[in-house]
Amino acid sequence: MADNDNTFDFELVSPEAKLMSEKAWQVTIPGEEGDFGVRAQHSALVSTIRPGVVEIISKQGDAPVRIFIAGGFADVTARNCTILAEEATMVSDFNADEIKSEIADLEKKLSDAKDNIEIARYTKQLSLSKAKLNAIAA
Repeated sequence: MADNDNTFDFELVSPEAKLMSEKAWQVTIPGEEGDFGVRAQHSALVSTIRPGVVEIISKQGDAPVRIFIAGGFADVTARNCTILAEEATMVSDFNADEIKSEIADLEKKLSDAKDNIEIARYTKQLSLSKAKLNAIAA
């Protein structure tokens, strides 16, 4: 823990790169069973993460940084929180119109799908796109 300031080490890693490595006061994570918050001295846990928004607050009172992740894992200890994300994008980088168009396209592809593999693939992509649109709206 950093000099009694109630922060902990936070890292966000995707397959491409380490996206963030900094001190945090609080991180809110979209766990598979529901959102959970992490602060310094949190009990150790490992959790799967569903598609959603991770909110990182560097100092108490600061506005959160909002990053959409497509799923992954969180590893939490008393002094560290590491998120291994399948994909990560700043929520501010999303374009609602593009995502709505993508959803319409995927819904058409899903309705035209001929086999279970296509149905599963388009269903997963559609779910992810809807989660991105929800991230913008939140």
